Amino acid sequence: MARHLITSALPYINGIKHLGNMVGSMLPADVYSRYLRQRGHEVLYICATDEHGTPAELAAKEQGLPVAEFCAQAHDAQKAVYDGFALAFDYFGRSSSEQNVEITQHFARRLNENGFIEERAIRQVYSPTDGRFLPDRYVEGTCPHCGYDKARGDQCENCTRVLDPTDLINPRSAISGSTDLEVRETKHLFLLQSKLQHEVEEWVARHEDDWPQLASSIARKWLNEGLHDRAITRDLDWGVPVPSDTWPELAAEGKVFYVWFDAPIEYIGATKEWADLDPSNRDWKSWWYDVDTTVRYTEFMAKDNVPFHTVMFPATELGVREPWKKVDYVKAFNWLTYYGGKFSTSQKRGVFTDQALDILPADYWRYFLIANAPESDDSSFTWEHFTATVNKDLADTLGNFVNRVLSFSKKRFGEEVPAGGEPGEAEAKLGEEIARLLAEYESQMEALQFRKAAAALRALWSAGNSYLEEKAPWLEIKTDKDGAALTLRTAMNLIHLYAVVSEPFIPATSAAMRQAFALEDDTATWITPDEARALTALTAGIPFTVPPVLFAKLTDEDLETYKERFGGSPE
Repeated sequence: MARHLITSALPYINGIKHLGNMVGSMLPADVYSRYLRQRGHEVLYICATDEHGTPAELAAKEQGLPVAEFCAQAHDAQKAVYDGFALAFDYFGRSSSEQNVEITQHFARRLNENGFIEERAIRQVYSPTDGRFLPDRYVEGTCPHCGYDKARGDQCENCTRVLDPTDLINPRSAISGSTDLEVRETKHLFLLQSKLQHEVEEWVARHEDDWPQLASSIARKWLNEGLHDRAITRDLDWGVPVPSDTWPELAAEGKVFYVWFDAPIEYIGATKEWADLDPSNRDWKSWWYDVDTTVRYTEFMAKDNVPFHTVMFPATELGVREPWKKVDYVKAFNWLTYYGGKFSTSQKRGVFTDQALDILPADYWRYFLIANAPESDDSSFTWEHFTATVNKDLADTLGNFVNRVLSFSKKRFGEEVPAGGEPGEAEAKLGEEIARLLAEYESQMEALQFRKAAAALRALWSAGNSYLEEKAPWLEIKTDKDGAALTLRTAMNLIHLYAVVSEPFIPATSAAMRQAFALEDDTATWITPDEARALTALTAGIPFTVPPVLFAKLTDEDLETYKERFGGSPE
């Protein structure tokens, strides 16, 4: 089987993330990782907190903590939420790790040796009010290209163009709001992306036809506009230090690398963090170094991160002139909106991941988010849509099926799988339908088409309900007890199948369904379409229990409570 390296965009250390962040990177990466593991592939799913930059410094200052202590606490808080969502990272690291410092500095030295880093004196925005140079993203103003009045000095999130702070119209400090800004001279290191333009274009051209249109179009837009040399250091106290053996003057001035230089390298750094926990059994380089044809690397991210992962980081890797693994497939997502408006961490608008888990178990959210993933365009979260999806798909289609089958069988046949007669025409028809739908589900998962995969999974659940309604064992038992027993045994086999194949989407619920049956040596990691056609995993006499209600239906009162707490509109 193949070896699959999977990464999702690093969540920034500052603050608990909202549902849009979850569905735009980490959750689909987890679903895909779980699926691949079940199919027998070797998988390494790596993520980490992105801990450097001005926001972390300011948040730590606001809380009265040293920035390192603030980041350690915030990392643990985020990891607890991701554990609550059952994200099965192989390792969840930290970009402030010693391993990332080591590898980032190595990359910088190699780029310098190869002529792709240059020291330049530049004029940078300084805020006397704040007493500091302002990082690009902390200068705000009006975008000269599209007129968006909240563009940042590094990029306009409205039109996605890369900017310099001096490009902005009516610039102001994002920290204090002061317009009393000066431009002062300071020295920084620049990555000479312009010298790598042709190589990056050739690399993108070899991959873009395989990527989603969203990812390839963003990469192509950046390349068509031309790659500019970019400063990769900043005047900050917190970050990966510029190595003194290569740039002693800048190191003495306390320069650190720009967060967007070191953060993608943390994918490699976190893998080394993972390997260093068990160095005799884990080889981090076997996933990253000189493995171009033996490892398939898939990245998951929202569209605002696409340029950095399809252009900037590949340029860095190419310039190092070492055989580091580059991404094979970029799964990019549009935005999940809140009633058509943006989720906002700073403005506390929308549902945040810790709040979501306070309301309902993770599987409710996992299923809804993936079934409505913003793949081809933006999608909107509304409480009405969420409630309807939970009630129709989870409570009625899946949960009610499981409860009806097991409760009725227990009442009429006891606590063991009933024997019944031999499968007939209805069972053969069902087997063909289940095999077809399972093949469709596999096909969509292989293609990373998550909404279509969710639709196929939903159709699998619906097929069981259709079979149950057709056979109507509550009527059948009055005239043909063996026939009713066969129907229930077949339906129980469907429940077992659902338990196995639904695990990437709803792992806790899948475990509950699987544990309902005392099936010895139940080691199945997947069920093939041929096995699904037979539906014979459970035979007569196997004990079972009726699990608690899998999914509670949400009421109108629940809906009103949620809307009152979080608002029923984006404002």
